[in-house]
Amino acid sequence: MMPAAILGVILAAATVAAEPADLTRCEGLTNEGERLKCYDAAAGRTAPAPNADSSGQLEEEFLVHAAGAAPMTALSHRWELDPEAKQGVWLIRPYNQMFIMPARYSDGVNKSPQSPTQPNNQIVELKNIEAEFQISFKAKVAENLFSNHADLWFGYTQQSQWQVYNASVSRSFRETDYQPELFLVVPMRYNLFGLTGRFVQFSVVHQSNGQTNPLHRSWNRAYANFGFERGNFALYVRPWYRFPETTGNDLNPDIIRYMGYGDITAIYIWGRNEFSLLGRYNPGTSNGAVQGTWSFPIQGRLNGFVKIFTGYGETLIDYNFRQTTIGVGILLVQWL
Repeated sequence: MMPAAILGVILAAATVAAEPADLTRCEGLTNEGERLKCYDAAAGRTAPAPNADSSGQLEEEFLVHAAGAAPMTALSHRWELDPEAKQGVWLIRPYNQMFIMPARYSDGVNKSPQSPTQPNNQIVELKNIEAEFQISFKAKVAENLFSNHADLWFGYTQQSQWQVYNASVSRSFRETDYQPELFLVVPMRYNLFGLTGRFVQFSVVHQSNGQTNPLHRSWNRAYANFGFERGNFALYVRPWYRFPETTGNDLNPDIIRYMGYGDITAIYIWGRNEFSLLGRYNPGTSNGAVQGTWSFPIQGRLNGFVKIFTGYGETLIDYNFRQTTIGVGILLVQWL
C-alpha cells in the first residue's frame, strides 16, 4: 500500500506543478474563444453539446454558416429578406428616405393649381424658397407567410412643403401629401443582367393631400416593386396601375399623362455617401421627371442632404406643373 500511496502523491504533485504552466499558456492566447477552451481543458472540463430549440433555429444557423452563405446585404437588412434578418411584427422600421430641408428653391411656383375637373381662378402669392420635410416608416403585420417566408407590411409616407418664409400667407403649409399603403414582400434570389433579384413587393397605396376643392388631389394605385442589388448598388423597378374612378369623383383624371406608369430608382453607396437617381416617363406624352439625391456625413451619425428635382409631380398638387427645384438639409434615414 505504501508504494501506491507514494505514487499517488507524486502524480498529484506533478499535476499541481503542471497547472501554472497551463494557465500561463492560456493567458497568452488573444482569441477569447480559444482562451476559454484552454482554461476548460486545464480544469478538466468539457463544453456541453449544444441543444437546438423547438424551432430548430440552431440547426438552421449551422446550415447557413456551413454552406458558406454570404453576409447580410443592405437590401436584406432593410427588407428582412433572410431568416437572420427577421425582427418580428409591430416594430417600426424605416421605409423611404426621411429628411428635413430648411431651404428648397423652385424656379417656378404653382400659384394657381388646377386640374381638368378642378378649375381654380384664385392666385396665391407664394415664395420661391420654402421648407420641406418627409417622414416615412413601415411596420410588419405578419411574417413568414406561405412557403417563401413572405412578410405583410403597413407603410406610411408623408411629405410637406412649408411656406415658412412667407408672412403674407401666415407661414402656412402649402402642400402635405399623405400616403398609407399595405404591401406584401416576397423574398427571392435570381440573376438578371448581372444583378441579383432579391424581392418583389406587391402594394396597394392611397395618396391624397387632404385639401378642399379646388385644391384636393387624390389617386389610388397598385404596384409591384422589383428589388435588385449588386455590391454597393441597388435598383428598384416599380410599374403601377391606377384604379379608375368615376368621372364625377376624379379630381385629377389626367394624372397618368404626367406621372406615367411607374418609376425606377437607382441607389449607390460610396463609403458613407449615398447617391440615388429616380426617373419616370410617359412615352405617350413625353412627360416625366428626374430626381437626384446625395447624402454625406457631417459628424457622427449626422448626414447632410441635397435633393434636385426637375419635371412634373414633385408633389401631388403639382402633378401637372413643371418645375426644377433644389433643396439642402439633413437626412435622417437613407434609402439603404
